[in-house]
Amino acid sequence: MIYTVTFNPALDYAMRVENFEPGMTNRSSSEQILPGGKGLNVSTILTHLGIDNTALGFIAGFTGKEIERLFKESGCSSDFIELERGISRINVKLKAGEETEINAAGPEIDSAALEKLMAQLDTLKEGDVLVLAGSIPHSLPDSLYSDIMNRLSGRGIMFAVDATKDLLMNVLKYRPFLIKPNNHELGEIFGVKLKTRGEVVPYAKKLIEKGAVNVLVSMAGEGAVLVTESGETLDRPAPKGQVKNSVGAGDSMVAGFIAGWCESQNSLHAFKMGIASGSASAFSDELATKEEIEHVYSRID
Repeated sequence: MIYTVTFNPALDYAMRVENFEPGMTNRSSSEQILPGGKGLNVSTILTHLGIDNTALGFIAGFTGKEIERLFKESGCSSDFIELERGISRINVKLKAGEETEINAAGPEIDSAALEKLMAQLDTLKEGDVLVLAGSIPHSLPDSLYSDIMNRLSGRGIMFAVDATKDLLMNVLKYRPFLIKPNNHELGEIFGVKLKTRGEVVPYAKKLIEKGAVNVLVSMAGEGAVLVTESGETLDRPAPKGQVKNSVGAGDSMVAGFIAGWCESQNSLHAFKMGIASGSASAFSDELATKEEIEHVYSRID
């Protein structure tokens, strides 16, 4: 079974505004409310691809109930922990020429609620996959990802981590099966700017040397790079298409890679599934369907 963890789920309130003017009253031409959060996005794409999974995390208040309702309505499975205080956040995604995001802080997560999550994670067994994605709320310790992986190490669980900076570097000693920085995040770790797929490769290899099994680097319009612990290096340009929505594209890539690996245990197929899923979501107003992903996959050389 695949499990995803989203510590701070949200309602994503996406508004499209034509001719946006700062400081003025603007009216949207369309609105959309979707359950959001990196782990929830991964779970949604896995579900679209027919891969069984369960989303874990914390919800609170009326917004939390709506996140859960919308998530289940879309066919996804969850086992959220409901907090006693606060409300789950609403994130505003403004689409007005370029995309602007305003992300709220979210509710406080107390130690009792965190222990409930740990009890859920303690039930994972050999062969399960755990996806840890996104930032950690201010009410939780910065070491939480590495604490979880330390707690579950030695059980034969495959970890996938989509995080940045120290959150990512601190888990490498636990040999995560997959990490997915983008080129900017990878460059930030090493204090360099990485613009081309060729420039990415040596730095991805450094993360392999530090313990990662597979390093998947997303590069938006430039494509993607995969480096594996066996020394295999793959890169592909981005598929052609009209980008409609960048929100969730990186999460879709993580889900596609995991789905492809579960299907075949073949790194090339997993890599192409990752690219296809990420690109298909970028080409769609919502997270991509299976048919959209398959269509993009068929166009990858």
